[in-house]
Amino acid sequence: MIKTWFKSGTPWIWLNAAAVSVCMLMVVGILGLVTARGIGHFWPSQVVKFLYQEENKPERVIIGEKVDTSITPAAMAKSTGHKMADNEDTLVQYLVKVGNRDITGTDFMWIEERNVKEQTEPDDLIVVERREWGNFYGHLVEVKESGQVLASGADAMPVLQAKLQEASDLFKEIAHLEKKEIGAINYGLEKLRLKQRKLELENRFDDAAKQSIADDKAAYDVSYKAYQVTLADLYQRIRKASLVAETENGTQVKISLAKIVRVYQPNSMSVFAKMKHYVVKVIEFLTDDPREANTEGGIFPAIFGTVLMVMMMSVIVTPFGVIAAVYLREYAKQGFVTRLIRIAVNNLAGVPSVVYGVFGLGFFVYILGGNIDRLFFPESLPAPVYGTPGLLWASITLALLTLPVVIVSTEEGLARIPSSIREGSLALGATKLETLWLTVLPMASPAMMTGLILAVARAAGEVAPLMLVGVVKLAPTLPLDGNFPFLHLDRKFMHLGFHIYDVGFQSPNVEAARPLVYATALLLVLVIVGLNLAAIVIRNNLREKYRALEG
Repeated sequence: MIKTWFKSGTPWIWLNAAAVSVCMLMVVGILGLVTARGIGHFWPSQVVKFLYQEENKPERVIIGEKVDTSITPAAMAKSTGHKMADNEDTLVQYLVKVGNRDITGTDFMWIEERNVKEQTEPDDLIVVERREWGNFYGHLVEVKESGQVLASGADAMPVLQAKLQEASDLFKEIAHLEKKEIGAINYGLEKLRLKQRKLELENRFDDAAKQSIADDKAAYDVSYKAYQVTLADLYQRIRKASLVAETENGTQVKISLAKIVRVYQPNSMSVFAKMKHYVVKVIEFLTDDPREANTEGGIFPAIFGTVLMVMMMSVIVTPFGVIAAVYLREYAKQGFVTRLIRIAVNNLAGVPSVVYGVFGLGFFVYILGGNIDRLFFPESLPAPVYGTPGLLWASITLALLTLPVVIVSTEEGLARIPSSIREGSLALGATKLETLWLTVLPMASPAMMTGLILAVARAAGEVAPLMLVGVVKLAPTLPLDGNFPFLHLDRKFMHLGFHIYDVGFQSPNVEAARPLVYATALLLVLVIVGLNLAAIVIRNNLREKYRALEG
């Protein structure tokens, strides 16, 4: 009976089903963990005031957010040097985000629950999100402007919010002038420098050319000086206002509003106010530039770089993969050579991605890019233009990495098309090229899209090759901007996968960066899912369109 059951194959079906179920549960568990930790990062936590006293030490006050709790068995705690009483079975510790790094030198500290005499959540405690030095926790004392006290005590918070909004508007105006307007002037001056250098190399830098470049520089100088005057006025206005806050030990600190992102009192916020704060933080995360060594602020440059690189990779890999598959299936003579090529393509799919990165660095960047610089950009030498890692080489490297997937998927799609369709087209007088272009390829387009979906899913999550051919920790400018030629393929860019690696493993403040790792990982999953869904919708539409022909 049992032998018959085994021979029927039923046990192996159930075994496969169990393995798939376990894998699905693991995937759901990982996604659940990432989602819970990622979306919870932006919720305003309560700020706790601890009355703390360690053995043989004076009593002190600790203010901060309770981030984590650790429960350690007594035996293990004793082995790590903690003194435990006989009636203590466990050692409970709290990880507290105390902020005030510019004063205490640290953002986080562990405290023991047994040494906490009292913990409260006063409504007047404030959280100050700063552009530098992380969060500040304490009590608001007063608001000043030009050395004069505008408000103090309970009346200070409304005045502070109004002044902070003014400072935020000024900061945005300053950022726009520095990045857009003055950035465009600097870009134009660099183009003029390269133009002059090119004329000098070609021995065409005569008096007329000198005068033309001098006139252009003069026009840029006039605009630059005008912007400098405007910037000086804005900086003077933004530096007028400041707040005075008090730390847990009574030290008063003066913080310029120009260095503050926002100030809020989480303990006194209603659920609606916290939800509003949450939405604002999520929008900031998606649209702002990073700050504080990528551990604060937003990740818009990384989102933009990831999506742009994947789109460019898709545009590059699709035609090459389709052409290769069409040749192998429709034109090449089937024999030993074609079998060898197919084996090579399948083997390329298993090559470690870092090998592609090394190849891209050596061939695309140094050889191809270096020769492009010598032929077309001699005025920039010795500074490289295309002879350095950038967006173009990263896209081509990933296109090469995902090319086997597209070839195999497209060839399988071509093989599934009945030969009767080809013969019918040829019988009606169409040429082989017309048959291929007007009949076969449209019917094989769902298979092409399947290959593209797999390519996008792999390319979007790759990090190792990108570290060699174009991705950086922080890109000062986006590859796409308002300066001609608008799309700058030579520029380096940020990537979500590398951002996760950098924040998680290279950050000087690991505890502060950990929640951002989960949030960025969740966003990367959502970006990949979004790109795949777009491709799947296109594939399904194509499949429905040509289903009748296949029948």
